[in-house]
Amino acid sequence: MSKVGCAIIGSGNIGTDLMIKIMRLSPDLKVLAMAGVDPLSDGLARARRLGVAVTSEGVDGLVGLPEFKQVRIVYDATSAGAHARHDAILRPMGRRLIDLTPAAIGPFVVPSVNLDSHLQAPNVNLVTCGGQATIPIVHAVSRVTPVRYAEIVASIASKSAGVGTRANIDEFTVSTSRAIVELGGATAGKAIIVLNPAEPPLVMRDTVFCLAEGHDEEAVRASIEAKVREVAEYVPGYRMKQAVQFEHITALQFPDGGEPFTGMKVSVFLEVEGMAHYLPAYAGNLDIMTSAAVRIGEQMAQRGQLEAA
Repeated sequence: MSKVGCAIIGSGNIGTDLMIKIMRLSPDLKVLAMAGVDPLSDGLARARRLGVAVTSEGVDGLVGLPEFKQVRIVYDATSAGAHARHDAILRPMGRRLIDLTPAAIGPFVVPSVNLDSHLQAPNVNLVTCGGQATIPIVHAVSRVTPVRYAEIVASIASKSAGVGTRANIDEFTVSTSRAIVELGGATAGKAIIVLNPAEPPLVMRDTVFCLAEGHDEEAVRASIEAKVREVAEYVPGYRMKQAVQFEHITALQFPDGGEPFTGMKVSVFLEVEGMAHYLPAYAGNLDIMTSAAVRIGEQMAQRGQLEAA
């Protein structure tokens, strides 16, 4: 069976892990090219050894490669600022973009929440690592009962936060908070990220708090557990650390006024361990992004009316 050709912009940790994942796991995609800006990067060196066409001249070099003619999907694993230029160059050329930065030019996509809605979109955005881990949980609660407010805290090992991740931290809070509302279904949302310097490094941990109307614990618990299983189908290291916690609340007054809240606080504690294809297992924050990116690319290849390479 022919595979759909793809290219990766960004030869850092995320781009390199993504390349290896596609090569090892995907029956539908073929990495034809990788573009970076550092000619000495390990990512470009590995790509070259694996028979992938490479350029250290970024997107300009990518479009000049002979292999680019067969590329249908371009993954962007650079930065939010750089992605705007990449989108302006590549979208008019008819390439589909899967954006792993928090640029949010295209619609937010979390595979277990809304992938089917955007398989034809020219540019889709993966929100953030925290968003990929926690928005499925908010969505699982909101599909059972309205969520007045959702707050997520993503804790990642400091060693797993490279230059790109650190450059995107401001965008992380804005994009993730917005996606908690748009995809998760909460009326309001907030996102916090913590870079944990602990040694040895800890795997990614995520905490999700939802203020949910109603009191049907069993329905909410079942919905969350089903969603965790769904995410784990493409992120095997995704799991709950303990049972869902519930606290019933009466007449909580929000600082911005409005009607007092009555319902329950739902607390979910998650862990994301990476598959260690390129990066250490503790870098689950990067692994969940590349795993989601592969899932989206595969579905576009299967159902997005793309030509094979």
